[in-house]
Amino acid sequence: MKRIGLLGGSFNPAHTAHRRISLFACRALGLDEVWWLVSPGNPLKVDATDMASLPERLASATRMARRAPIVPTAIETRLGTRYTVDTLRAIVRRYPRNRFVWIMGADNLAQFSRWKDWRGIAKTLPIAVVARPGYGGNARSGVAMGWLGRFGRPASDARRWTRWSIPALVQLHTVPDPTSATARRAADPDWHRRISPKTLRDRVTRRAVSPEVHCPLLPPPPAR
Repeated sequence: MKRIGLLGGSFNPAHTAHRRISLFACRALGLDEVWWLVSPGNPLKVDATDMASLPERLASATRMARRAPIVPTAIETRLGTRYTVDTLRAIVRRYPRNRFVWIMGADNLAQFSRWKDWRGIAKTLPIAVVARPGYGGNARSGVAMGWLGRFGRPASDARRWTRWSIPALVQLHTVPDPTSATARRAADPDWHRRISPKTLRDRVTRRAVSPEVHCPLLPPPPAR
């Protein structure tokens, strides 16, 4: 049995905050590794005109994950899932011998109630929230935290997450890294043009992800 953290995102591009959060989570939660779920497209991002291709973003994540217990993967293209709740349920079914915990930054917790079946996500895996600069107040006062707060676990018990009944949420605090993909793109909008990704083999699915793969951006979900 492996203890695996799952961190989802566009990784457009992958950056030091992704890496630091993952390495911190490995220590705090006693993980064997963290899988970076590089999304084909984010349903909540209406304006995705500056989104690099999936192979470019996967190549960026692979480069940032070097020499670390981090495994970038484009598994959602293999599973055919669009939403996080469906992806997590499919992963749990496909890898029953492993134990998984969902990792997200406080910036995502602040908007978590906008995700499809977010309560279903909490009922599928325990959740570890890592503090992000400027989002603590919004996360604590958000709709999702109003429900999830009753399932809080102390950070001192974080390494025992495989024994928790779910829903379960633990908030973890470390030295924040202010790096963001938005700022990286603003400073270097042509970052993806210098990657020129070769055909990559997905370490989770064992399938090749070639530079010619085209993953169309997904349209935003209908308003509720």
